[in-house]
Amino acid sequence: MMKTRLKLFLLTLVMVGLLSTVSLGFAHRENEVTETTITLDNGVVGTLAMPASETPVPAVLMLHGFASVRDEVGDMFKRLAAELGERGIASLRIDFRGWGESAGEMTDSTVSGMVEDAAAAYEYLSATDGVDAERIGVVGFSLGGSIAVFSAGENPDSYQSLVLWSAPGSLLDAFMAGFGQENFDTAAAEGEVTIDLGFRIVTLGNDFFTGLEDYDYQEEFAKYEGAFLVVAGAEDSSAHFLDWYRENAQGDLKASYLVDGADHIYNVLSSDQTNSNAVIEKTADWFVMTL
Repeated sequence: MMKTRLKLFLLTLVMVGLLSTVSLGFAHRENEVTETTITLDNGVVGTLAMPASETPVPAVLMLHGFASVRDEVGDMFKRLAAELGERGIASLRIDFRGWGESAGEMTDSTVSGMVEDAAAAYEYLSATDGVDAERIGVVGFSLGGSIAVFSAGENPDSYQSLVLWSAPGSLLDAFMAGFGQENFDTAAAEGEVTIDLGFRIVTLGNDFFTGLEDYDYQEEFAKYEGAFLVVAGAEDSSAHFLDWYRENAQGDLKASYLVDGADHIYNVLSSDQTNSNAVIEKTADWFVMTL
């Protein structure tokens, strides 16, 4: 059980609505962290980061965004894992099937398949020696944020804390805006479509597009009642959903963080790491408080 003072402090954050004006000030602990590459039975490959501890530790599952991999753009998930490890929190970051080192083909990737991968990763993490299965959180980046919402909605008692980075609302609306009707039509007519994203070329099967409506983010989000933090860059379209997510979170512990001047990836590919570092730091602070 959390102490009363901690609850009151967090409820104050709810009233404020933004973590950007709050300095959480948790001291870092020096912990030896061991990283191990693991492969689940369904072919999902992940990196398990375990801090040295004589007692079971909390843990965080990390779900990457579209066309990304488990370390994430600018190594933001790898850096978050290191930050969490210093504070005595384990983590598992995975490649969804069809992406990164995991088994499967990109053309077979679907939203429902990603939700299945998240469930399999949770089962592995919760059964890992040294992990406290009663204190597991999840963080999702962009599309991974939607998968985190769907995973938490389908399994509302699994996660004690949920964090979204740059999460959209409707996936159909988001991908229609990003890809255009022509790519949807090509996938429907030919079974797949190849798209140049600028930073990589992807080939998606029609099942990816038709599966964008498999889950309703509003319905799934309403099922989750644990601690919740939503993060968005002020220059990104996900900022439009920041207030909606915070206001519709069902739990008592909820907050949002709007990153001034930040884009979808928090300017992580620039020489200035101020925004990406702040997102990582505040996310780690949140998990320390809520796990």
